[in-house]
Amino acid sequence: MGVAALLIGTAACGGDDGDTEASGGDVGTDEISEQGDPVTGGTIEVGLEAETNSWIPGEGAFGAGVTVAYALYDPLIKRTADGEAKPYLAESMEPNDDFTQWTLTLREGVQFHDGTPLNGEALKTIFDTYLTAPDSNVASSLAEVTSLDVVDELTVVYNLVEPNAAFPDILTGAPGWPFSPTAAAQFGEDAGANPVGTGPFQFVSWQRDSQLVLERNENYWQEGLPYLDGITFRPIPDEDTRLASLQSGDVDAMQTLRQSTVARARDLDGVDNYEHLGNNSGGSLINTTRPPFDDVRIRQALAHAIDQEELIEVLGGTGLTPEATQYFSPDSPYYSEDAEEAFPSYDPDRAQELYDEYKNDPARSDGQPAGTDISFSYNCPPDPSLNELSQLYQAFWNTLGMEVSLNAVEQAAHIQNGLAKDYDVQCFRFSSQEDPYFILDEAFTPGPLNFTGYTSAVIDENLEILRTTTDLAERQAAVEAISLDVSENVPNLFTGYTLTDVAVRDVVKNVDGWVFPDGTEGDGVPGANTMWGFVWLAE
Repeated sequence: MGVAALLIGTAACGGDDGDTEASGGDVGTDEISEQGDPVTGGTIEVGLEAETNSWIPGEGAFGAGVTVAYALYDPLIKRTADGEAKPYLAESMEPNDDFTQWTLTLREGVQFHDGTPLNGEALKTIFDTYLTAPDSNVASSLAEVTSLDVVDELTVVYNLVEPNAAFPDILTGAPGWPFSPTAAAQFGEDAGANPVGTGPFQFVSWQRDSQLVLERNENYWQEGLPYLDGITFRPIPDEDTRLASLQSGDVDAMQTLRQSTVARARDLDGVDNYEHLGNNSGGSLINTTRPPFDDVRIRQALAHAIDQEELIEVLGGTGLTPEATQYFSPDSPYYSEDAEEAFPSYDPDRAQELYDEYKNDPARSDGQPAGTDISFSYNCPPDPSLNELSQLYQAFWNTLGMEVSLNAVEQAAHIQNGLAKDYDVQCFRFSSQEDPYFILDEAFTPGPLNFTGYTSAVIDENLEILRTTTDLAERQAAVEAISLDVSENVPNLFTGYTLTDVAVRDVVKNVDGWVFPDGTEGDGVPGANTMWGFVWLAE
């Protein structure tokens, strides 16, 4: 994922925001209105959570704008409903025997909006000149690629420094959204304000912090798509205003990652909610490199002391989201029931027993005299809901005798503290829709993105399996082994998964019904991101 993407994904840090882009599940579809037959024509307006700084991959910190990217660009690889990374814009992608090379073949006849052909040379120019440039925010995601070589007009090879069976997953994100190298060179520093992709819609105009206007790509490579004539995207950061805009008809669709907003959107008449429960969850990091948190008894005590249902209620998720016990949601093929059972449940008596055992241990790791209560700081950004969340954590742990002080830390410093491991315990956000290898490798191998500092031989062994096989059963077993290790050693705590929603006026249809060119069912709307080329407006 890399630091740049991480900063986007941790923006809520344990609150009820989050970024999500493995698999998840659409929920609430039993209340969606009849879809009817596809209709061509019409325009819609979409309310976004936030503006995006640039619309060119490698420069844009897309965040809420990922849904816009799916209108402008086609991903080389996309995920199926089963979580498989499958060629979409690409015709095929195949590894060599040891997964050190991946050969990607493009579809014939695809053009960018400006008429530039999508071919191997275009991919190489994009890769060499833009994606791997020193200032590219996706360069770290591509660091394992030693070169991209052109084989013929429609074929390229990604050469990796070491085997990686999960590599295609990288191309589901910004590194796999081809943009016109001709337009990028023409516009130079302004390329991010003049995006040119291969997607179902093409750029018309952008008034920053006001609106981005797109129109139908009449030369789109998928016959019959898109259905809409155009889309206007409007950043509306305030949740109440965005929801009111949908209710009044000022916008036709909106995205939200706030649990309380999802609940209110469900109550609106004439509105369909396309909800998705992905892997993303809130929780707390525990700095396992710092006493007393280097002792598993303290970490387990912290976990047993919290009532996750109460934490979810504070975040507005009661009745919406289940308790979280691992990095993968119940809808993921990598979810483990055994890991769920193994993760410490709410048990104040067991929490007290573990805490007292550490507290009275003459050889306790913090060097304090036996019988001394531990004291530590809990950090979180100064959002009202996060303040309440922090106070609830504090109350749970104070009951054990722990002395917990609360610190409100601004977002940028909060993330930096995590990277530097300069904290005791702090709220944060975990996981994503990426392949489990990338999620777990970043979380539990040495490096700045291993915020907790926790490592283990079990995790290392099973990461190697994830890196060197595409066999689903073997990969599921490896993820389960890692999840069980995390459940036992508790490097972090959870506060429920994040339910996302694309709420639309009920005349907007097929929001989650996109398919691959061969008809394979896609993964719906993870992270409130929509494949707009498949959406139509009922007559």
